[in-house]
Amino acid sequence: MPSDVTPTDSAFLHDLRSFLWQSPSPFHAASHVTRRAQTAGFTQVDAPTSEPGQWVLQRDGAVIAWRTPPSPASVRVVGAHTDSPNLRLRPRPDRNGFGYRQLGVEVYGGALWNSWLDRDLGLSGRVAVSGRNGSSELIPFLFHEPLLRIPQLAIHLDRTVNEGLKLNPQQHLVPLFALHDQNEFSFVEWLAEKIGVQAQQIVSFEAMTHDLTPPTLLGADNSLFASARIDNLVSCHSAASALLNCQEPTNGQVQVVCLFDHEEVGSATATGAAGPLLLNLLEVLFGGRQQWFSAAPDSILLSADAAHATHPNYPDRHDNEHHIRLDGGPVLKHNVNARYATDVRTASYVREIASEISLPLQDFVSRNDIPCGSTIGPFAASTLGIPTVDCGIPQLSMHSARELCAAQEPKRFAQLLTAFFECPDPVAR
Repeated sequence: MPSDVTPTDSAFLHDLRSFLWQSPSPFHAASHVTRRAQTAGFTQVDAPTSEPGQWVLQRDGAVIAWRTPPSPASVRVVGAHTDSPNLRLRPRPDRNGFGYRQLGVEVYGGALWNSWLDRDLGLSGRVAVSGRNGSSELIPFLFHEPLLRIPQLAIHLDRTVNEGLKLNPQQHLVPLFALHDQNEFSFVEWLAEKIGVQAQQIVSFEAMTHDLTPPTLLGADNSLFASARIDNLVSCHSAASALLNCQEPTNGQVQVVCLFDHEEVGSATATGAAGPLLLNLLEVLFGGRQQWFSAAPDSILLSADAAHATHPNYPDRHDNEHHIRLDGGPVLKHNVNARYATDVRTASYVREIASEISLPLQDFVSRNDIPCGSTIGPFAASTLGIPTVDCGIPQLSMHSARELCAAQEPKRFAQLLTAFFECPDPVAR
């Protein structure tokens, strides 16, 4: 990523740019947050601990960092997710035909397929490599180089394409990897050479594509910010920044950031919000399930995830009384069918915090005839039995290979999360 810092590119935004560029996969995002927490004085552990102090625990593409006072009484949690929609390689990806070498992919999450066409794509992920003693070692890899491309069909061969592009993900989302020649090689052989091992040592791999355009300021006044994975790595960055820079907990409050994986595919995994990762930690912190459920009503979880801004070219897709501005402040997300977990208690709690720091808030609801998405909020609320609010920055182009938000919004969100962690008042019962 270019290392230049423009006059309008604050230190916070420059740090965000670096985080987004270095985190094309959930594994890299979680590792980045872990290293950053360690630098700030957090101790990495392999299992939850109730000891007072600052701790960080990583599980694959998920990470939890927490600060525990001597006598825990309640908890403030900010939850987010490290994964984003993309194209991930199949276990046997090699495809050859018509003079091309291609790699078979599977669509991960609700990606905007067309946004992946005609982009130079890199690869990231991790690979299991067998050692001499028969055990496997997981090695992360990150290739910020143009390795793949999905060429769009020329308009001359589809004269009706501008009347509506229709893509079959099995047939039309197969990226080019190389031209076919006599020196046949497989993806595994290529990967082995890149990471410096023998092909027969590779037991399995997880590989995913990412757009190679760096995060950048945009617009005549640099008021916009464009990047891949704004949903939801901006929330991860704001949450980590808030925890690492906030004041020590008061009134027995435990401060927790939990960055889950697999939100884009339903959260029902060991490292997803519907899994036991966070509940296990809270039960350890409070000395058992019964003790945790006694503390839960005085606790709160803020589910940090991006929200839809009103699209200027499609204003009819939004509720007329709830238009969302890109630079209008963080968004409280509401849904009476519990697709979001916000309720009257948790919304008022966040409103009071925002008011104390003079931060504007917006309210999102979807149209009755356009169902909304969901977040980790309902999963965490139902698993933990904890008051929960869904909140995030507004953005455009959600789930595109490249997304858009206001340049000042990430820092504004971090300020809200910092105040959330530092608020000594209990949630109203």
